[in-house]
Amino acid sequence: MSVAQQPSATGEYIIYRRRRGVELALLFAACSFGAAGWVLTHLNLHGSLPPNFAFGVGIWYGLALIAHLVVRFRAPYADPLILPAVMLLNGLGLAMIARLDQVRDPVLNDASRQMMWTTIGMSLFVLVLWFLKDHRRLQRFPYLMFISGFVMLLLPLLPGLGRAAGGARIWIKLGPFSFQPAEVAKILLAFAFAAYFYEKKEVLALAGKRFLGIDFPRARDLLPIALMWMLALAIMVFQNDLGTALLFFGLFTVMIYVATQRPAWPILAGLGFAVAGVLAAKFTHHVPRRLGAWLHPFDDFQQSYQIIMAQYGMAWGGLFGRGWGQGRPQVTPLPKDDFIAASLAEEIGLVGLMAIVLLYGIVIARGMKTALICPDGYGKLLAGGLAFTFALQVFAIIGGITRLLPLTGLTTPFMSKGGSSLISNWIIVGILMVISHRARMPQRATATPQELLQPNAMTAVIAK
Repeated sequence: MSVAQQPSATGEYIIYRRRRGVELALLFAACSFGAAGWVLTHLNLHGSLPPNFAFGVGIWYGLALIAHLVVRFRAPYADPLILPAVMLLNGLGLAMIARLDQVRDPVLNDASRQMMWTTIGMSLFVLVLWFLKDHRRLQRFPYLMFISGFVMLLLPLLPGLGRAAGGARIWIKLGPFSFQPAEVAKILLAFAFAAYFYEKKEVLALAGKRFLGIDFPRARDLLPIALMWMLALAIMVFQNDLGTALLFFGLFTVMIYVATQRPAWPILAGLGFAVAGVLAAKFTHHVPRRLGAWLHPFDDFQQSYQIIMAQYGMAWGGLFGRGWGQGRPQVTPLPKDDFIAASLAEEIGLVGLMAIVLLYGIVIARGMKTALICPDGYGKLLAGGLAFTFALQVFAIIGGITRLLPLTGLTTPFMSKGGSSLISNWIIVGILMVISHRARMPQRATATPQELLQPNAMTAVIAK
């Protein structure tokens, strides 16, 4: 536990420790895992250190140190486990992309481009911590957030700007780079949903008409947000981006459940998701192919080639993997993108893959804990919604590559190649750190000066 829950001498407070020293030590260990994977790959393949070893390691550890210093001075009460876990995931992804560069196209050097996106993402993480001192400032602009989110969703549909890839029109072209606006829209709509549900939570909890034993809110209270949500889902379905539509669906469901505390909403959401799945399987071409590749992959080897090769690769890696640089993850199509988790499983084993899942679990659990201890309702909704969406994305993509679920086309957070998801996830981490800082910092002006001046023992005083 990074939080010491001990009452003060008066018995009125719970005291949380800052743990910034613990965070720094964990950051050093986390960065070392990523650097070690990069070094071992070159040693196993070429028998020498990477040619730019000192520069690359210096940049990597330097970014971690800058992020830590900003957290230490701008959000000293923030959760100490989130940043190290994220750095470890990001480092493993960078190491695997650099490893695949050695066999695919060393001249292309996707690892350098991914390092550039990491730098941009961490820079935005720093800016969030520096300028967003209080997350409650975002609560004042729900409709502006809605409009901005919809504009971002519509950008790929504009002629000349939008670009189709992989059967989905979800990209926009910005010079030599492509960007996925839905990743930014996800954050904006999370702000909007949280603000609206917090403002309307009392009226949404009021019983309207009763249908099938369920008390629904009044239509005039639920209808505006429901229409906005359905419009966002319709845009995603029209763009053939069903994976992101699933995330929006989950975000809306968990936020309205947290706001109203009515178990009927998850039940209705599950039924609605089942109906939508049946309709999509009957009236679309994309979903039946994914279902066929999931349930009967060997019936159409060409269609299911990607998932089959990923399964063979993970089986060849076994429990402990072939070792960095010793496997053949390049045989699987898109090994740096959708299937980077399968690439890692082949070289560090299923044990390594389970460790990665546990790392994701740490980030999700700390995000949920932040929601639980946050003293304001808006922060609870925002932290809980972002953490649940992150959990849903991890479950969908890891379940897809292991054939627990059909493939959804989502990215593996912090690990897959590409800048859109990486940047947006670093922004989400920054927001969670801000909320965590506000939740764990002193909340009562009645704390004694002696308590507030303790450098290591005092990090937050929250009324019982």
